[in-house]
Amino acid sequence: MHVDLGEWLNLALRWLHLTTGIAWIGSSFYFVWLDNHLTQPAAGEASGELWSVHGGGFYHNQKYQVAPRQMPEQLHWFKWEAYFTWISGFSLLVLIYYVGAESFLIDPAKAALSPAAGIGIGLGALALGWLIYDGLCRSPLGANNLVLGLWWFITLFFARSSSTTSSTRARPISISAR
Repeated sequence: MHVDLGEWLNLALRWLHLTTGIAWIGSSFYFVWLDNHLTQPAAGEASGELWSVHGGGFYHNQKYQVAPRQMPEQLHWFKWEAYFTWISGFSLLVLIYYVGAESFLIDPAKAALSPAAGIGIGLGALALGWLIYDGLCRSPLGANNLVLGLWWFITLFFARSSSTTSSTRARPISISAR
């Protein structure tokens, strides 16, 4: 009996990616809801507060625009949902498109690339896209939604033009990973 570990790893990573993505989106929706329902606090340095009930327990949430004078000993940070969504997604990218580069990343009819060259182009495009996007967001232009929207369409244009070097199946993943 042959067990294909690559396929089992693929399945496990897909479920991890789906589950952590749902957790990340769910916690993001919760904090958007929380921000939209905050009221002015009766006293203290908090900028907003909310009382709620769930499962028979009462919760008192307070929002501070900056860190309070006295930080609590235990602070829960909602970061792992986002981290594991990114880690599992990048792991899927590597497993499907880079380990299987000859099957899924490279189209010999479009470009005679070695797997290493195709992977290099893919990683370079991801790094370059991130550097440009991060620089744009940190610049004064990042406060302008029109400029960010134009950046998205320019990215789509260049990602579409990458079809000259990558397979049709690899194109959508390279666009969404940027």
